[in-house]
Amino acid sequence: MVIGIIGENCTGKSTLAEEIQNRIGGEIVTGKDYLRLAKSETMAAALFKKQMKEALTGETILYVISEPDQVKLLPEGAVRILVKADLDDIKARFKARMRGNLPAPVEQMLERKHGMFDAGAYDYTFDSSREKTAAFSDELAASLLA
Repeated sequence: MVIGIIGENCTGKSTLAEEIQNRIGGEIVTGKDYLRLAKSETMAAALFKKQMKEALTGETILYVISEPDQVKLLPEGAVRILVKADLDDIKARFKARMRGNLPAPVEQMLERKHGMFDAGAYDYTFDSSREKTAAFSDELAASLLA
């Protein structure tokens, strides 16, 4: 099974991936981690696509995506989860990550990118500003393993 966990910075994608992994297992791959598969980006992407296509009927891969071009690497048949949060929550989480400092250019970047994945097609949507990660992960695991 391949699960794409898709969303902006600081929406809770990695936390959700870990919770899902605790319930159903699988390998977590983040962003461009796949580049380790080969020396060239083109070859690494091709190998990763092949690995994910094989995982549709084999081992579980949880692919954490924060850039639109990475969505294209998901094979048809992958489970797609949109992870979103309110912009104020994203800013607060990013500020905490940066030890209490949120420079204006970073804040503007977060504002520009907010909602960039909203128009996609998803099997599930998780709003980390309104839902509990553990409860969503329990429901998702029950649905996927049913």
